[in-house]
Amino acid sequence: MQTMWLSGAELLAVLRIGLGLWWLESYRHKDKKEWFGGGGIGWAAGIAEKHRWTAVRSGFDVVVKPRPQVMAYVVAYAELALGLGLIFGFLTPIALVCGLLLNLIYLVLMIHDVAEQGQNLMMALISVVALFASSWQVWSVDAALGIF
Repeated sequence: MQTMWLSGAELLAVLRIGLGLWWLESYRHKDKKEWFGGGGIGWAAGIAEKHRWTAVRSGFDVVVKPRPQVMAYVVAYAELALGLGLIFGFLTPIALVCGLLLNLIYLVLMIHDVAEQGQNLMMALISVVALFASSWQVWSVDAALGIF
């Protein structure tokens, strides 16, 4: 596919890089002192405890609630790693799948708050398109190294 300025593979790379920048912004805009101090996970705990689905409440209580500090670091640094991985196109399919999973976890947690769904739905959609269209074919470390 050829467009006016970019090939189809280059357009997909732009989409991948844009998604990476979005993940990087998700990391950058966090108030790190508040987030790592328990604010982010505390906010999520308040949502999880009122969730209509028992599986979400109990899953949160088993996995996240006992280790809020660790989970705060996992979430924040996962966003940073996803952003950098997608921008540079390093281990791109793995980054896309992990990002999709992170978006889906958030979507399930926030399923009853329609106002919170747009960003994660768009990021999930871009992840699926970028994954199945092999967006790492150009402008990526993966392409330079010949992996994937």
